[in-house]
Amino acid sequence: MNALTVVGSALPRAGRMRRNPIWRTVRLHAVNPAVFFGMPWVIAGSAWVVSMVVGLIIRSVAGGIDIEGMRYSWAVLSPQWYLVVVGVQAVGLTFSFALGIGSTRRDYWMGTLVMFVLVSAEMAALTAALVQVEKATGGWWLGVHMFDALWYGQNGWLTDFYTTFALQLLVLSVGAGATTVYMRWRIPGMMVLAFGATAALLVAGTVVTLLQGWAELFGWLAAIGIVGQFTLLLGLALACAFGGYLVIRRATPR
Repeated sequence: MNALTVVGSALPRAGRMRRNPIWRTVRLHAVNPAVFFGMPWVIAGSAWVVSMVVGLIIRSVAGGIDIEGMRYSWAVLSPQWYLVVVGVQAVGLTFSFALGIGSTRRDYWMGTLVMFVLVSAEMAALTAALVQVEKATGGWWLGVHMFDALWYGQNGWLTDFYTTFALQLLVLSVGAGATTVYMRWRIPGMMVLAFGATAALLVAGTVVTLLQGWAELFGWLAAIGIVGQFTLLLGLALACAFGGYLVIRRATPR
């Protein structure tokens, strides 16, 4: 009777632990939330400070003007390089532990992608909002462009959100997908991946050049617009995510 009681009390507890293994992976990634939600904004904030200093210097020389040339600054994209590393570490540092606590490879990868979607949505929403703030304040009352730069600020909040989301998801998926290749095949696999990607780009560029198709290619990209271009990037992100799942199914934790 005592044994049945113990077993009966243990079963609901085990059920609770397995109730949502995907969300458990999300919480595993969020153990140190600063990695995903803090450092990207520290980097963006540092770029903003530098932009403000540059703007003050230019205004002290040229007077009170809108510094239109700063629209070509890539400062708004400064967190992207860090997020590639985050994608690498998200898988490299947690995969073995997740399997050790009972997660399946499928649940782990799905939970990782959910985390990437949450991070991408948060970054996209705040970036798009800061674009609007910068426009409303006339470039922080200095005529400076940091968020309202490149393609941002030209097509409204929703477009800024969508393009940022697609870009964030791409860099995270590329980092995570490359890590699965390393975990599966180690250095030889990474070399094949790097050389294969480079060769594919060179072959594609050569074919377009021989066919004299660069004008048509750029014309097509212009025709589909900024939303269409970033939809292609979103598709590439999904392809990297799917490829990473196929590889991680056979990856050996070490």
